[in-house]
Order: sequence, then structure tokens, then C-alpha cells
Amino acid sequence: MKKVEAIIRPHLLDAVRNALHEVDVAGMTISEVQGYGRQKGHTETYRGTEYQIEFIPKIKIEVIIPEDIENSVVEAIAKTAKTGKFGDGKIFIVSVEDVIRIRTGERDEAAL
Repeated sequence: MKKVEAIIRPHLLDAVRNALHEVDVAGMTISEVQGYGRQKGHTETYRGTEYQIEFIPKIKIEVIIPEDIENSVVEAIAKTAKTGKFGDGKIFIVSVEDVIRIRTGERDEAAL
């Protein structure tokens, strides 16, 4: 099993969620996060005063999936979340050793 974490732009959440649904991702966890990458934030002007915004609002999507759909999940996220501009985000893939459904005690892929 794999855990796929994607950091994306907030306005693309619905499109990415729909793309993941199309490749049979059953569930996901969404978090509102803030951070910065190479762009190190940006400057905004409010009422004539310039402010440095260091942490940019993003959405973090986490899904645990069987290994056989890893490529289609990554492709769906990358294709849907790409705008071609700085700050599009990142996708992280991590191996998952075990999953346990608390309610039933099911393990591994049966718990997904």
C-alpha cells in the first residue's frame, strides 16, 4: 500500500477530488495548511501598504491506496492540479506497512 500526500492550490480541490473519484479512490483526508517553497512567499498591497506574505494557504490531500493504482492516482493529481505557475504544489509517495480499521479490526487492503 502507498500513502499519497499532495499539496495543491485551494481552488483546485474540487477538480482534484473528482479526478481521484474517477480513478476509484474511496476516501481521503483534507487539511488546510500553510507553507512556502522556492518562491518564499509573496508581497501584497492592502490600502496602499505593502505586506510580505510568507506562508501561502494550500490544501493537503492524503490518500492510502493499493500499489496497483499508484500511477493513475499520481497522474490524476498532477494533471488536474497543474497550472504551470510557481506554487502548483508537490506530491509525496510513502510506503505504508499496515492499515487497521478500528471498527472491525480489518487489516491491510481490506481496511481501505
